[in-house]
Amino acid sequence: MTSLLRRRPSPALVIACIALFVSLSGVSYGVAVGFIDSREIKNNTIRSKDVRNSTLLTQDIRNNEVRGFDIRNSSIQGRDVAFNTLTGVDIEESSLAKVPAATAADSAAALALLRTFAPRTLAKGATPVTLVTHGPLTLSAACVDSAGSTDLELRLATSEAGSATTDEPTFGPADGIVSVASLSDAPGGLRAAEDRTLFASAASGKGLTAHFGLVADASGVGSCRFSGHVVLEG
Repeated sequence: MTSLLRRRPSPALVIACIALFVSLSGVSYGVAVGFIDSREIKNNTIRSKDVRNSTLLTQDIRNNEVRGFDIRNSSIQGRDVAFNTLTGVDIEESSLAKVPAATAADSAAALALLRTFAPRTLAKGATPVTLVTHGPLTLSAACVDSAGSTDLELRLATSEAGSATTDEPTFGPADGIVSVASLSDAPGGLRAAEDRTLFASAASGKGLTAHFGLVADASGVGSCRFSGHVVLEG
């Protein structure tokens, strides 16, 4: 018996015992101390449900280690993104459709270039009224006496040489105010009513087109009435 206890284990037996102990206790040791790192996890064994049902926290994941190919396509939702964290550089703007508000803004911009005029009456001899000024072009209306007749005139002036307008292919500041549309009513008859279309353009690229309904009335002291719209261009 004494000789049996005095026998020492061989080196091979010692190494085998150590290896067995490590293999049996390695994972248990990690669990026991509350620490498991990537060495204790076999590749391709962690599944979605293992993460979803665990207490895994963001601080448990090494920074910059999870990549796009680790996430299933079309699985990230809006609720997975922190509020107000995405910026313009994160989004490909060319892939976005026009939002309804932008469509409305386009319509608003178009309306800003349209000027409409409800029916308005001027007494004969009254001060001419300016309808619209666009760049160097100014359109106005006047009700004047012309040898006893009552004339309604739409007039144009420009501050830029090389401008053009209805019946005036070339005119500039030196030409002063020119009549671009008119309607006359002689005394003693029925009043006159017609429509007129006109245009004007400047060399700098500003322009306008207009359509007006005109009414000239020589009865009494004489009066003129007009209504219509102007489209600004450039």
